[in-house]
Amino acid sequence: MEGTVNFSAGPSALPAPVVERIREDLPDWNGTGACVAELSHRGEPFMELAAGLEARLRRLMEIPETHRVLFLQGGAQMQFAAVPLNLAGEGGTASYVDTGAWSARAIAEARRFCRVQVAASSEGDGYRSIPPRGEWEVAPESAYLHYVANETIAGVEFGSVPDSGAAPLVSDMSSNLLSRPVDVGRFGVIYAGAQKNMGVSGLTVVLVREDLLDRAHPLTPTVVRYSAQAAAGSMANTPCTFAWYVASLVLEWIEGEGGLTAMAVRNERKASRLYRAIDASDFYSNRIPARCRSRMNVSFELADEALDPAFLEGAAEAGFIGLKGHRALGGMRASIYNAMPERGVERLVAFLEDFERRRG
Repeated sequence: MEGTVNFSAGPSALPAPVVERIREDLPDWNGTGACVAELSHRGEPFMELAAGLEARLRRLMEIPETHRVLFLQGGAQMQFAAVPLNLAGEGGTASYVDTGAWSARAIAEARRFCRVQVAASSEGDGYRSIPPRGEWEVAPESAYLHYVANETIAGVEFGSVPDSGAAPLVSDMSSNLLSRPVDVGRFGVIYAGAQKNMGVSGLTVVLVREDLLDRAHPLTPTVVRYSAQAAAGSMANTPCTFAWYVASLVLEWIEGEGGLTAMAVRNERKASRLYRAIDASDFYSNRIPARCRSRMNVSFELADEALDPAFLEGAAEAGFIGLKGHRALGGMRASIYNAMPERGVERLVAFLEDFERRRG
């Protein structure tokens, strides 16, 4: 049997060469005689890593000089509070597009700090679609317009960047950042947890436009105040140094693989292959409209859910982990982020076809 294939939604698989490099570096990083996690974040070796990490991310994403790059803690959910605190000021209004569980959580958190206008919602169809842009009702006084670029639970993804009008556009890109090129200049803020396409949990990247740095509510804590972290080089508090190190290796790997354009081509090919296999079968189904299907998280159901335990047992025997769907939705979910090789998807397709022959 071939090795294990990790379809976990996050924390998710790392590129195999990155895992090998971590193994090699762990006892003695760059000749320092210590693990990178043991070294001072103020020391020269780590400061060089930090500068290289930002430089490589700017290069890969073509981040304009109008935007600051922050490497923070607290996960994307910390940003659910940080965004309204930093952008809405005192008594401001923000508009949100509600397309899934993460959108809903962001909305609930934002309501603690500002007035929220839900511009559009797909809750009525179980969060299986994206409302057409023409139906959105964005409050004219909005400090920003927020959307989640990819909802991991059902597998719903925006195919393009929506128009935000006069409001700065804010996006949670935790599950599809670095999966394809994006025009950063169109955004006021982009934030993302690293544990999908950029490394391990414990690191959150925030790209914030310079002119938005001075809008924070006066009571915004220092560690989540964008201006304070920007002034301190993301080190207003001790950073998660190991996560920064892993991110630097992942970005190096992406660059070596051809950058974001190459990632986009590969990710589209993987997702298309898996969706074709599901659509060609009466035994499996995906209920997301084609125009908003995720390239990162492919959800599917068996025609007879009584077979779910047998499917998961067989998948484990075949070397697959992480295929069980989110507890809120059930069914199955294959997360196929950047690190997932095309061979992993082909193995899953072969298993789907074999299980259907035997149990369908």
